[in-house]
Amino acid sequence: MTNVLRYAMAGALAVAGMFAARSEASVVIGGTRVVYPAQDKEVTVKLTNEGKNAALVQVWLDDGDEKSTPTTAKVPFTVAPPIFRMDPGKGQAVRVMYTQEALPKDKETLFWVNVLEVPPKAAGSEERNVLQFAFRTRIKLFFRPEGLVGDVATAPQKLVWKLVPADGGKGMAIQVTNPTPFHLNFAHVGINVGGQSKGDNSGGMVAPGATATFPLKDVSARPAGEVKADFTVINDYGALSPMQAPLAP
Repeated sequence: MTNVLRYAMAGALAVAGMFAARSEASVVIGGTRVVYPAQDKEVTVKLTNEGKNAALVQVWLDDGDEKSTPTTAKVPFTVAPPIFRMDPGKGQAVRVMYTQEALPKDKETLFWVNVLEVPPKAAGSEERNVLQFAFRTRIKLFFRPEGLVGDVATAPQKLVWKLVPADGGKGMAIQVTNPTPFHLNFAHVGINVGGQSKGDNSGGMVAPGATATFPLKDVSARPAGEVKADFTVINDYGALSPMQAPLAP
């Protein structure tokens, strides 16, 4: 899935009898992921303010540290503009530019785009205690080198799936090995037994050349009969593709 992470980044502590103004994120990212082809000078992330008020927005990238800030994140990218005001109903195109530091050329590298929205002060907040929040949204950015072996569209067909004991030996899990140079994302991962899906979970991702293990809910032992991997792949455009694959011995 989009793996969206919203954090309460700032606010005043509530005190007895205070009135807390409700605040919701209104800045929306146009897409669930970003693919950056290495040969491109830049890519664009489109934002829209769907709220009723103006918002101050800050954008930066990180390499996987959820606690990163614009000053602590160390990535080979710059963004323009990094901070700006968005009026209600308006859009903003943010340019992301690769600064040419060395990255692997034989596989994708994963980064994260952070969009921090700070709502305006609530009317009359100077006269009462008000709890307000800033909202941070994170989506994945895949830096894709030119000339990678294979094709991202057919990469899911090359995955190797196995049924294995879950951690601690309790229950079962499905394990996937990714021999391709692409990150593969799943909306769900489970198994299919006799035409019925079992052990569905919330999905996840397997990195290039890596192995990932997904616990199977309510599957305590290897089922009898034909068992297949049952999974849904999320492609570059956020579309879902349900798939099945045989399990390796």
